[in-house]
Amino acid sequence: MPNTANAQSSERTPLINDRRDGEDSDDSSRTPPGSSRLREIVLFAWALLATAALIVLAVWTQHRSSTKFPTPSEGKRNLIFMVSDGMGPASLSLTRSFRQHVEGLPEDDVLTLDRHFWGSSRTRSSNSLVTDSAAGATAFSCGKKSYNGAISVLPDYEPCGTVLEAAKRAGFMTGLVVTTDITDATPACFASHVLTRAMNDDIALQEVGDGPLGRVVDIMLGGGRCHFLPNGTDGSCRLDNTDVVKKAQDEFGWTYAGDRAGFDALEGGEKVSFPQLGLFAHYDIPFEIDRRNMSDVYPSLSEMAATALRALEKATENSDKGFFLMIEGSRIDHAGHINDPAAQVREVLEYDKAFKLVSDFVKDSKTESLLVATSDHETGGLATALRKSGHLPVYNWYPKALAKASASAELLSKKFLQKIATNSGKTQNKEELKQWVNKELVVPGLGIDNAHPEELQALVDHPEVSVQTFAAMISLRAHIGWSTHGHTALDVNVYSTGGEEAQKIRGNIENTDVGKFLRGYLNVDVDAITEELKEKMNKKQLGAMNLQQEQMSAMAEDPSSWSQSQSLEYAHLAKAGAAHA
Repeated sequence: MPNTANAQSSERTPLINDRRDGEDSDDSSRTPPGSSRLREIVLFAWALLATAALIVLAVWTQHRSSTKFPTPSEGKRNLIFMVSDGMGPASLSLTRSFRQHVEGLPEDDVLTLDRHFWGSSRTRSSNSLVTDSAAGATAFSCGKKSYNGAISVLPDYEPCGTVLEAAKRAGFMTGLVVTTDITDATPACFASHVLTRAMNDDIALQEVGDGPLGRVVDIMLGGGRCHFLPNGTDGSCRLDNTDVVKKAQDEFGWTYAGDRAGFDALEGGEKVSFPQLGLFAHYDIPFEIDRRNMSDVYPSLSEMAATALRALEKATENSDKGFFLMIEGSRIDHAGHINDPAAQVREVLEYDKAFKLVSDFVKDSKTESLLVATSDHETGGLATALRKSGHLPVYNWYPKALAKASASAELLSKKFLQKIATNSGKTQNKEELKQWVNKELVVPGLGIDNAHPEELQALVDHPEVSVQTFAAMISLRAHIGWSTHGHTALDVNVYSTGGEEAQKIRGNIENTDVGKFLRGYLNVDVDAITEELKEKMNKKQLGAMNLQQEQMSAMAEDPSSWSQSQSLEYAHLAKAGAAHA
């Protein structure tokens, strides 16, 4: 028979029996088995709890580190903040594949932006899950949530100080570069305070220095000349007779450049006299797809960015402070509103070019510099695939269709409306008009030589919405889908040139976290600016004197600057057409 006693002894473990098999011992001196087991269990539990405590402490320390915004060491530094208005993740996919197709690049070729991907940002405003550009930019400039339409004003209608204003007060040089109206929501939120973005005339005055803090911007380059010219002047869209350009020059010392020749005279930033105001278009600078054929008239985003960078770098060479510069690829958003993929893909390419220019500047600068970039929201609900009604889904989209286009839907629509305005008062033969539209606009502009009769009929029957029709024609052939002509609640990408401090905005963050990081990196006191603004600004200065709360809310719910600018431009075209009739 087997020795059961030895078998049982060999199955014991050291945790419950510390006696070796076969070892003789005195039972009277041996520790009772139950006591030994209890001691081992207590020791094991203590070790487990200690380990858990260490893990919790490490996680808490890491969380505190990741949510605490930087308090930088003293020293000179530059901060460039770039905004890709309306650009969502799908816009990057669209542009990357388009570039690969057009330039014959391999599938692993990526944009400069892709190499600097940092995280993502949530975009809701204080009163809506879908933000507009004003509330989005207020989150960046003030680091606080506000309602759609608010220009650096909070939900209680009190002004909030901005990182640009605080930077100027701390001794930094400052700048704004955009391709839209310089009084549009994004630039406005860094240098003005009004209750609604529709108050462009007031924004223009504050931007040049006629505000509670005086002049806070050193260089502004973009479009929007119409808001700076007195009512009655050709190209003006102001409601009053104030000549803001003259006021800026006479009262606040601005040097003014109003055309391409004036821009070229700046010699890439070498010949800038501060403060420098450059307004190179009545309204928006044309889409890049159109501007490239008018480069002798309008500077590009990358050209203006390079000029501002060099000018600010040169101006701060002997300063113990650097500069803060906001650069916006403004018209990505407008292409999204129109649902024009051919225009948007060129806008993103130009933005990527400007981003590379800035990232190279940061890398080569002798001064500590940082680039942070993000979008305020996504526009259009872009999808790089389309299911036609009555058909099964096709798992593809066609960059070739976008490559064939040589003009934006916006430009084609303007030409079409100008044609109609020129023939105003004359009998319009719709068949002849369809032939003209197809020959002069659709074939050369969209690269479409097989337009459906229904498409041409829709254009001549409803010219007032021709911009959307032209855009839909190109989207259909590229198999590009859109869910809206407005904004969406999509999270947007964050990009950076990196560095230890930029780790604070890694991962998924709120848009207000971006604003808090900007002020933290420069170590400027935005709260002090807020208190000063509250002391100096009353409701009249904010524009509330003649506005009831209901009116302000209604204005905030129609935030499309693109539709406003289109109305102004179309009215101008109609007036010009009537003059030639």
